[in-house]
This record gives sequence, C-alpha cells and structure tokens, in this order.
Amino acid sequence: MTYDPTGHLLLTPVDHEAPARVRRLRELGLGEQPDPAFDEFAHRLAEVTGAPFSMVNFIDENRQFFAGLHTPAGSHSGTDLGANAGGVGRFMARDHGYCPHVVVRRKALVLEDVCDYPRFAGNPVVDEIGIRSYMGAPLIDRTGVALGTICVVDTDVRPWGRAGLETIKAMAAELVEQIHRREDGMF
Repeated sequence: MTYDPTGHLLLTPVDHEAPARVRRLRELGLGEQPDPAFDEFAHRLAEVTGAPFSMVNFIDENRQFFAGLHTPAGSHSGTDLGANAGGVGRFMARDHGYCPHVVVRRKALVLEDVCDYPRFAGNPVVDEIGIRSYMGAPLIDRTGVALGTICVVDTDVRPWGRAGLETIKAMAAELVEQIHRREDGMF
C-alpha cells in the first residue's frame, strides 16, 4: 500500500506483476470473455460456501474481469449485485474490491466484516455495492504468476472461519488444475 503525492492513502496495492500477468493471461486465452466453465465453477463455489455472489476473476493493469460469475438470481450479468450502483456486470475497476489485494499478497484473504478493517472498510464496494464480507484466494499457475482470484462476497456479515479459508484455498487449487488441463489440451 502506498500514498499519493497529496498524502492520501491509496487503497489499491501497487502491482508490479501486472505486465507478466497480462502476458500469461493472453497465452492462456483468459480474461477477455465470459467462460461457461468458469460460470459453472462460480456457481459451485457459491453452493459450497453458501455465498450469494461468487466470481472467477482475472486482473490486468486497469480492471478486473469476472470470467466466471454467480449471482443469487442465477444470472451471469451481476446486475443484482449493487442496486445502488446499477450493478457490477462482468467488469470492475482495479481500485474496487479486494481481489487486487489477494493477487499482490499472493495469499487468501478472509474478511468476515469488512468494516472491522479500516484498510478495507473504505473500499468503494462498501458504499457503492453494499459488500460487507469477502473471502478470496489467488489463482497461482505453474509459472508462478498470480492470474487472478476466486472469491465470494455477501452483503451481510459472514462468519467464514477457518473452514471457509480452507475451502476457498482448496477450490482455488482445483481451478488452477482445471486451467492447467485446459492449457495441456486435456479439457
């Protein structure tokens, strides 16, 4: 986390790996369009965690792209997430949400109540979308690049606990294996 020249706290971490990530995503053909397999994975992730919203998220230098998306309405548009902001859709600015932190940290992040953490409570998704809890894990592929994340969010506080942390990490590893099988032509 850094400060800008005017002394304001920047909520989005500096991401030095972004150019390598973009190259790797292009090699894999990921991060540019919705993917039915990732939508299905996001649906299963929501079922396993009991979360109303789940995403398979690839991040470049400027934005986040939800290649897989599950919402309570069962749609893949994201329009039922954040009625105040008119919905999120498949794209989100890089300075919104918590996945950019997970990618830079390269570690899972569990926020049972985002308002308990001053560093995260000021994120635009709190006021604009109403996010109150988050759980995400990085998708680190065989080349060592953090491609993005899988995550679940809720508009209510959620006691994810250690079980939630272990689940999100295991499911991230499962999706990375699926991506590797796809790359190897076995998918």
